[in-house]
Amino acid sequence: MEACHPPEQFNVTLYAATAVAVVTFEAFAGMWINAFIVSVICMAWIKRKTLKSNEKILLALGCSRSWFLCISWANSLLSVIYPKHLHVHPTLQLVASIYTFLNYFSLWVSTCLCVFYCIKIANFRNSFFIYLKVKIDRIVPCLLLGSVLLALAISILAYDIAEKLHSKDRNFTCPGNFWEESIKMEKHLFHISFITGFGYTASFLAVITSALLLLFSLWRHKRNMQTNSMKDFSMDAHIKAMKSILSFFIIYSINFICLILTIIFPSKTENAMMFLVFMYLYAFPGVHSLILIFSNLKLENTLLRILLCRKLCMR
Repeated sequence: MEACHPPEQFNVTLYAATAVAVVTFEAFAGMWINAFIVSVICMAWIKRKTLKSNEKILLALGCSRSWFLCISWANSLLSVIYPKHLHVHPTLQLVASIYTFLNYFSLWVSTCLCVFYCIKIANFRNSFFIYLKVKIDRIVPCLLLGSVLLALAISILAYDIAEKLHSKDRNFTCPGNFWEESIKMEKHLFHISFITGFGYTASFLAVITSALLLLFSLWRHKRNMQTNSMKDFSMDAHIKAMKSILSFFIIYSINFICLILTIIFPSKTENAMMFLVFMYLYAFPGVHSLILIFSNLKLENTLLRILLCRKLCMR
């Protein structure tokens, strides 16, 4: 006679329920914002039969962030409703690799976008900088391909680490293997933490360097316009661009600190600080993309037309 197993109990803490509720709101808002960017660029692609270099980067960024938020939201929801789904082989490995790929790809594509705008807009007389300005449109596909390959390599490493973690759980049933497996896993976790931290740091340095160079170039150009008493319209455009760059600088700095904190502290730590850290990380793709929309005249005008049409329809 088969034993009757009691139904699985849902032990949802207040922390987990609040986190899922906030993540759901941030994920759907971020997916809508990035889907808007993708749809506008795709319509432009259909009309012109071609894409500009910045549109290629924005398209890749919008797609990667939409999928990243979708996968992250589904994983966080299942972790609360059905927490044992990660223990089913190979679910943990696949989720870890897909999450890592999308996270790294969107991170490096956003870095490529910052570098692209810096090279395109900034004015420096350095010969190497002038060479990059001429060749940047041809370099963009290589940058995107490099981002894909880098993210793919890191995701394969994440899959391998998750596979070893799964094997460790099975080997721990034998007491004799406990210390040996623990030492091996500490080495593997150190390696993945080091590589992840290095990737985050390299991306952050590239973004901050590009932002500072572009900010300095715009500030110098604005000062020259003030000296020559040029038109106010051009001055306002430069001030708007400088405000956008400053906002990028601030949110990227906070994002980098939050990413490093996720490496230092375990993901299951339930406290107010880590709650804010993870909530910011989920909000970042939407907030950054929203700033990109209002920094791009075409995206901004399209969004304003949609909001205006909706407002008129509701009357």
